[in-house]
Amino acid sequence: MTRDAAHLLPSTEPVTLIDPDGHPVPHVGHDMPDPQALVSAYAALIAARRFNDQANALVRQGRLAVYPSSHGQEACQVACVQVLGDGDWLFPTYRDSAAIVARGVDPVEALTLLRGDWHSGYDPQATKVAPQATPLATHLLHAVGVAHAARLRGEPTVVMALCGDGATSEGDFHEALNFAAVFRTPVVFFIQNNEYAISVPLARQTAAPSLAHKGIGYGVPSERVDGNDVAALLTVLGDAVARARAGEGPQLIEAHTYRVQAHTNADDPGRYRSADEVTPWLSRDPISRLSVYLTGQGLLGDERVAACAADAEVLAERMRAGLNAETVADYRDLFAHVFAVPTSQLREQQALVADELSREEVR
Repeated sequence: MTRDAAHLLPSTEPVTLIDPDGHPVPHVGHDMPDPQALVSAYAALIAARRFNDQANALVRQGRLAVYPSSHGQEACQVACVQVLGDGDWLFPTYRDSAAIVARGVDPVEALTLLRGDWHSGYDPQATKVAPQATPLATHLLHAVGVAHAARLRGEPTVVMALCGDGATSEGDFHEALNFAAVFRTPVVFFIQNNEYAISVPLARQTAAPSLAHKGIGYGVPSERVDGNDVAALLTVLGDAVARARAGEGPQLIEAHTYRVQAHTNADDPGRYRSADEVTPWLSRDPISRLSVYLTGQGLLGDERVAACAADAEVLAERMRAGLNAETVADYRDLFAHVFAVPTSQLREQQALVADELSREEVR
């Protein structure tokens, strides 16, 4: 099926509805979201920032093995979840823990992977949230598969597939786009372009005008959006979800944001970027820009601010209590979830481990 090339092209500049100073910016074709949606987004942003800060503290306390922070990217985390329906799926990356929690997953369960206890601490089927993917782009093929299955069954499901700029250099990213486009699967590919794939800057990742342009070759309509403007994100992502749900096939959205903190706690960003590069992005913080806008519109007062902060602190306390509790390891868990029906080799291995442990107890 051929597509109108003009229909595929993203905007020249990322869509912005609220500028860094908190002022509304009129944009042809994109309306400001409903005020209540923005107020809800503010509460979610405060919770996401507190979640990031508390997770970083838990790493320093030895309660998390690693944490890839989304500090400064919280608008992307919140908006991609807020536009989804209850029956839709979220496919996150390792940096999207805040999005998982915004989707309703218990924060302790969301961090179980990063604690090193399980491959996933929550039930994907019950939460409609796929396990976090550490390898780049591998989950995008799974996301397309879920979307394709939903389409075959006639379900109104849309899949939100998250990835970073580094993932767009992986073969799985291109295979996922091609399959999704050919079979018109209801999936939204959401690229959070935070300018770095660990230490590799965007300029070393691609020569394309933007990452959104990568959709053109596959026949996937694409758009660029200010990743620190939650209003623009809600509108652009919401429209993309609506189009996918209406049977218009996959959509690709590139959010321009920045990774303010280190790649993970094991990273030293000072080795590959300067503080002068980071500083300008601090003034583009998604929380402060939305706060100024909502205050100016009379939608955010001291009472609401205090309530959101209190709710976020309850979330942080839940994280501390859950992750400070010691876990009890059971060797049988190593074998319980490999196959639906354990193989003879697995049964033999489990018996060997049981025998060794019993002999150690005798000593």
